[in-house]
Amino acid sequence: MKYSVPDMSCGHCRASIEKAVRAADPAAELAFDQEQRSVEIGSALEAPAVVAVLAEAGYAATPQPG
Repeated sequence: MKYSVPDMSCGHCRASIEKAVRAADPAAELAFDQEQRSVEIGSALEAPAVVAVLAEAGYAATPQPG
């Protein structure tokens, strides 16, 4: 699922997000689009759990349709 992460602005943000998601699901697949400030996350976690993980890492995220 794709998530809008408006506060993701740099490589450090990307690394923090990746670390947080992989701590919750080591098998997660992440694809970042820093220009669009979005990340596509393939995970066994449900969307609300991913949003919670990102919030704990300090990044508000909103699931995006399709």
